[in-house]
Amino acid sequence: MTADVRIVSTGLYTPPQSVSNAELVEAFNSYVALFNAENARAIEAGEIEPLQPSSPDFIEKASGIKSRYVVDKAGILNPRRMAPMIEARANENLSVLAEMAVAAARDALRAADLGPGDIDGVICAASNMQRAYPAMAVEIQAALGVEGFAFDMNVACASAAFGIETALGLIRAGSRRILMVNPEICTAHLNFRNRDCHFIFGDVATAVIVERADSAARGESWEIVSTRLKTVFSNNIRNNFGFINHCERATGASADPQNSWNTDKLFVQQGRKVFKEVVPLVGDMISAHLKDNGVDIASVRRLWLHQANLSMNDLIARRVLGRDATREEAPVILDDYANTSSAGSIIAFHKHRGDLKIGEIGVISGFGAGYSAGSVIVRRAS
Repeated sequence: MTADVRIVSTGLYTPPQSVSNAELVEAFNSYVALFNAENARAIEAGEIEPLQPSSPDFIEKASGIKSRYVVDKAGILNPRRMAPMIEARANENLSVLAEMAVAAARDALRAADLGPGDIDGVICAASNMQRAYPAMAVEIQAALGVEGFAFDMNVACASAAFGIETALGLIRAGSRRILMVNPEICTAHLNFRNRDCHFIFGDVATAVIVERADSAARGESWEIVSTRLKTVFSNNIRNNFGFINHCERATGASADPQNSWNTDKLFVQQGRKVFKEVVPLVGDMISAHLKDNGVDIASVRRLWLHQANLSMNDLIARRVLGRDATREEAPVILDDYANTSSAGSIIAFHKHRGDLKIGEIGVISGFGAGYSAGSVIVRRAS
């Protein structure tokens, strides 16, 4: 298992504002009370169903989430709005998503004692881009002062694993180092008025620097032993918000001429189906990946899994290890960060890898909408 490409650093940007389950529930229940009061006649007539309140206990039991970091707290907690307030910026100013990515990238550059001139390419791998073009990655590249190339890619929550695999291929094709960033403003595509999912997401940005093994002479490094990617189409996790939406508006005097954002175009999932189908897909993929690379399950020290749901992670870890995993073996960060889509597994890797010794092995794995899944077997090299 000789690896020619290594991860040499990671970076993390955490927004300064945090929302607890209690705060989120207070706002949601205020919205429920307003909705039910304003629609009392229709509810009494049986024309619509009354909305049901949420609770902190329900959220933690359903997901394992206790709080989440957000780019804007006030808008989310306003019962009359229930969406983050993110002001538009002029084209000449750095966009919000790029700003977060640049902060995480600089953290990774500092950790590896590298500068912009040491990077050949930038990949922005995330679940939702702020715009269609110009590419977010190119804006991030310019803000950092990196020469070379940059491009965006989206494979939902598995984007980081796919991004690492793509970086590995680019390095084997001749690049020295690739910076892969995962900026996620997940609260902007979440319907905070939906009891089943209003608590799921948080905002964050992560970064990973990948380089040739013969260049990785500084400090900590992780050999990329092998990568594996898998996709299976499913409608069970979906987000329909995009540039086609304004073409779908109805005609007539009553139509909304601005085609303002509509909650039926935001994140939606069939949670039970996702749980039932994703756990075996990911667990079996990781197990087969390890077996095909001659890695004994007993030698796997850590599973840095996508942080979407605590029960899902526990079941996947059990499927891979053949027993319940300890929190040391399968660390959890979603209690503080919630689901941060592509960034979740990288946050776990960023925060929970320092105790592994040289030669010890772990797996970074992201999975989500698509369905998409990826696993990256890594071994500490230095």
